[in-house]
Amino acid sequence: MAVQFQHPNITVFESALFRTTSTVVETPDLILVADPNCLPGEIEAIRGHVAQIRGERPLYLLFTHSDWDHIIGYRAFEGAKVIASQALRDNPHPEKSLEGIREFDDEHYIRRSYPIEYPRVDIPIHSDGQELILGSTKLIFQLAPGHTPDGLFTLVDPYGIWLAGDYLSNIEFPFVYHGFKEYLDTLSKATRMMQEQTVRLLVPGHGDATTNKTEMEARIFSSEQYLRKVVRSLQNQMTFDLEEFLKDYSFPGTLGKYHRENMELAKKEYA
Repeated sequence: MAVQFQHPNITVFESALFRTTSTVVETPDLILVADPNCLPGEIEAIRGHVAQIRGERPLYLLFTHSDWDHIIGYRAFEGAKVIASQALRDNPHPEKSLEGIREFDDEHYIRRSYPIEYPRVDIPIHSDGQELILGSTKLIFQLAPGHTPDGLFTLVDPYGIWLAGDYLSNIEFPFVYHGFKEYLDTLSKATRMMQEQTVRLLVPGHGDATTNKTEMEARIFSSEQYLRKVVRSLQNQMTFDLEEFLKDYSFPGTLGKYHRENMELAKKEYA
């Protein structure tokens, strides 16, 4: 599995599929693995890295949301304590995520060495600003609905590592599976996080991690602009020039499909 970014205390792995990231954070108090994915060999590489650096430290799994490609490595890390939003824990439709995994593995003839299960959450996050303090390590959380109902931002303090899940990617515009209004509220939280916390590294769920604060702010701004442009095009009965918009993206065929799905959801939300 490719290592996209590495620095003392953090390794960001990148899957060959969807450029999905898996992040391993190492502190004196713990090992934190966020969204281990996606192919069996890639998950095995993450597991090997964890075994090499762990020592006697406790292991935590963080799931940023319940999309199938982000929970797929859950049972590969036996004995880990699971952190996720309370909404992920209380998901009324966990089978939808599991079916996504099964369909993917079936289509590609993939066999895994561990069972496919929905994460059992040990530490549910239920409110903005909730903290988990483990020795000198502090995890600060913000609920992040919009992409899905159960999204979660996590800031690892004092290292300034922001695990953003499927937000603020440089290779995707917002994919809205839950709600435009909720997504815009989450972007407002992202702005406040930049203002109120020390953020040194942003890790999105897909695409490139960045240490550049100007780039982080630009990603927040461009996400807001896209969502507002979709809404304006509907409210004012204007044509959204998708072909021109997608010129800045590397995978226009696939992204066009997600834009059309966004438009359909926006029609329902703003009818």
